[in-house]
Amino acid sequence: MMKYIEGLRWWFLNEIVAIPGRLIALLFVVALFFVPAMTQAPFFMNLFVLANIYALYAVSWDLLAGFAGQFSFGHSAFFGVAAYTAALLNINLRLPPWLTIPVGALVAVGIGLVVALPALRLRGIYLALVTVAFPTILMSIVFAFPDFTGGELGIFGVKSLTSSATANYYIILVIALISVAAMWKTTDIKSKRVRTGVIFRAIREDEIAARLSGINTTRYKVLAFALSAFFAGIAGSLYAHVIRVAGPSTLEFTLSFNALLYTIFGGIGTLYGPIVGTYILHPITYLLGMGQMGQEIRMIVWALVMVLALLFMPEGISQGVRERLEVHCPRCGLTNAAARELCRVCGANLRLERTDKKVEA
Repeated sequence: MMKYIEGLRWWFLNEIVAIPGRLIALLFVVALFFVPAMTQAPFFMNLFVLANIYALYAVSWDLLAGFAGQFSFGHSAFFGVAAYTAALLNINLRLPPWLTIPVGALVAVGIGLVVALPALRLRGIYLALVTVAFPTILMSIVFAFPDFTGGELGIFGVKSLTSSATANYYIILVIALISVAAMWKTTDIKSKRVRTGVIFRAIREDEIAARLSGINTTRYKVLAFALSAFFAGIAGSLYAHVIRVAGPSTLEFTLSFNALLYTIFGGIGTLYGPIVGTYILHPITYLLGMGQMGQEIRMIVWALVMVLALLFMPEGISQGVRERLEVHCPRCGLTNAAARELCRVCGANLRLERTDKKVEA
């Protein structure tokens, strides 16, 4: 038992505390659990609840586009169809949230499999443009059957997760963390059991070469759409039970565009980048959206922030910060704090890595 505790302590000090990026991530997650203790104001609780949902939604887009290379401009289709499914099941069949949320996610998977069909023949911008059609089709269905879908007004009176705002916050936070952890495991190239991360990257870099090497690219592209749709569906179902409304806004192109912006701003192909982007951009837009000129000011500020971020940190703000805080050992390749002189494992001189970077620059 003591050996296990000592090993856990060594791992925590050397693999978490010693690496600035991981330490910041840990402190950030811990801070999220203390949000209800710092404020119970409905305004701020709602802001953080929605940030948790949108972070999960953005990470699901990063799984599809950043790792598998399947760019989609119709990601709101998964979010919206799950929101409507959860709302309809709750209102018409009186099913509780713990049933409507997974069912909504599974219906989103079904839509994801349909959207994946063009992905078998199209790539890049052509695939992205085709995916725009799916939210539009679903929105047309919503307007065509107003007695069933509520039309422009949507479906009202969806049951909340619980009667407590604090409990709702923690439920959504835990679901979001578990979902992100599952996506991280799916895309982890170091995993010895799950190899989807390596295969997704191979398809993203060169699909033809991946196919020639024996990878069933069709199967894994469909799998990427299904996984991404599932987690986007969880976010959409949670949204319906938090806002207690499922309306056409959940299918708008703006929602798909938000996922793209959050991800690119934070750092595409990282999973943690969309989270950083969401927690920076969502509060800004949420606060600036208030007032008579809120919408116009919000779009101007958002555009300026995006332009500055892409100019000075083209790989995303999270990657830009990591490059300044961390350095890779030139001998063993492990990550170290930039302030260190020697590698924490093999003892190699880290100044060689910094010199090489300066030469490349």
